[in-house]
Amino acid sequence: MTDADTRSAEERKRDRQMIELLNELRVALPGVQVLFAFLLAVPFAQGFTRVTDFQRALFFVVMALTAMSLAFLIAPSSWHRLRFRRRDKERLLQASNRMSIAGLAFLALAMTGAVMLIADFIYSPTLTIVSGIGAGLVFGILWYIAPLMGHGPKPEEGGR
Repeated sequence: MTDADTRSAEERKRDRQMIELLNELRVALPGVQVLFAFLLAVPFAQGFTRVTDFQRALFFVVMALTAMSLAFLIAPSSWHRLRFRRRDKERLLQASNRMSIAGLAFLALAMTGAVMLIADFIYSPTLTIVSGIGAGLVFGILWYIAPLMGHGPKPEEGGR
């Protein structure tokens, strides 16, 4: 195999990886955008004046975490648009991967906070703590622990 064939195969691999990453982001973004839109509307609802200081603070934290999630999840599209002609896809992929992982972490925290906020508003402080721990565990296990502990060959060992 010549250097040109290898380079061409590597370029095709990076192109495929970039397409896969951008497609994954297309799945996550609508949900985050809906959550953010909902959070923007909440303060204008009639019942929002009856919230406690804790609920008001938690609401702000959830809104800020959701905004951070959006920033990190949208950033790879912006980076791709601004840098794709520079022929540095490997660096672009690495940065986009890190931003996507960070965006999902902020989303997991925002969703956990949203569950806690609803539990505190409707039910009790005890359920707030229990639901926060439960939601945090579910997101942590499904989005991070399980994928990182997955079995099978690693990409450098002949896997995909």
